[in-house]
Amino acid sequence: MVLEGNPEVGSPRTCDLQHAGNQGSCLLSSPGEGAQPDEGPIKYGELIVLGYNGCLASGDKGRRRSRLALSRRPHANGVKPGIMHHISTPLVSKALSNRGQHSISYTLSRSQSVIVEYTHDSDTDMFQIGRSTENMIDFVVTDTSPGGGAAEGPSAQSTISRYACRILCDRRPPYTARLYAAGFDASSNIFLGERAAKWRTPDGLMDGLTTNGVLVMHPAGGFSEDSAPGVWREISVCGNVYTLRDSRSAQQRGKLVEDESNVLQDGSLIDLCGATLLWRTPAGLLRAPTLKQLEAQRQEANAARPQCPVGLSTLAFPSPARGRTAPDKQQPWVYVRCGHVHGYHGWGCRREQGPQERECPLCRLVGPYVPLWLGQEAGLCLDPGPPSHAFAPCGHVCSEKTARYWAQTPLPHGTHAFHAACPFCGAWLTGEHGCVRLIFQGPLD
Repeated sequence: MVLEGNPEVGSPRTCDLQHAGNQGSCLLSSPGEGAQPDEGPIKYGELIVLGYNGCLASGDKGRRRSRLALSRRPHANGVKPGIMHHISTPLVSKALSNRGQHSISYTLSRSQSVIVEYTHDSDTDMFQIGRSTENMIDFVVTDTSPGGGAAEGPSAQSTISRYACRILCDRRPPYTARLYAAGFDASSNIFLGERAAKWRTPDGLMDGLTTNGVLVMHPAGGFSEDSAPGVWREISVCGNVYTLRDSRSAQQRGKLVEDESNVLQDGSLIDLCGATLLWRTPAGLLRAPTLKQLEAQRQEANAARPQCPVGLSTLAFPSPARGRTAPDKQQPWVYVRCGHVHGYHGWGCRREQGPQERECPLCRLVGPYVPLWLGQEAGLCLDPGPPSHAFAPCGHVCSEKTARYWAQTPLPHGTHAFHAACPFCGAWLTGEHGCVRLIFQGPLD
């Protein structure tokens, strides 16, 4: 059972799937394979965790991975609200003891609780996301550290709920996906303790929020070349939309936003207070570049034989197969304030202004000097444009429109702060624009 105020919940299995385990429940995707297949399961969409650039550092394994495709299950396992009971506390344990019966328990006081039974819904598939590695969790997500590092192992300080949220997808076209805070635990229960934010709705039903909240942001104009960041909202246990609380764990909920819904759109961001996920639809992924296109862009950039304007050495982006380790000898480096691309050199240090500060030999601007790395998670790209811009200060390279979109998208951090971050590594962006246009010098011959 979950601690008071923290509806950490695991994933349900309806009666016909109670002992089926988790095998075959989701279609595990390979990065860059965004198109709806002509054969095989119907894909509802894909979830991409920001900050991993295509793969966890230890490798994508099973349900712990940087990207997951949600596909139609062989048998529906969705649930929907049923009967609501007003009961006294001594009866709570009995009401929650039936593992085959999904329910949400709202503790109003030490002597009063409301339990809402959930019944099987043959029209939906349910997928659960959280930190727990129990079988009912379809997608295991751990904290992503701002600044580029990723905490992939269990963390005692994790702010992600063990059973953070659930997504229900319609099994029939148009395969609408809806987001709900909290998921069902191993006993098929969601438990909102006495301290959790909860309330009665105008129609007499119950609703509530998880301790650290589940936030969502739908982009304006879809996830395309014309996209603009939307407004962050909080999703309740019943899928209603509210304005943000004063802080993530505040007791007072925000205001109901009646003209918005929990339906996920292409490009919707889901924040679990420790990790942020991007939802991509199959149609949206068809517009994104593929891994083959990204590789072709890398080869085309190298074929142009860019040179260091000082050392006159030829520069080349390394193959992604090498992984991000130490920079290659031919690796391009950039002064992130001006965008001038060089090979690595050791001069120009301005340590009096900071340990990483260098002076560009071409324009004399002082700022960080970092190696350039190509963004390899294609699903994070708004368009298949050429890799012309780099995020500051991490040096991840992508198209101009992709860079500008993420540079103006504030991502939640902590209890009430927001920072724009590189979607490929999670580093907080700096500088006036958060990204810079790359200025290469071609070969002198």
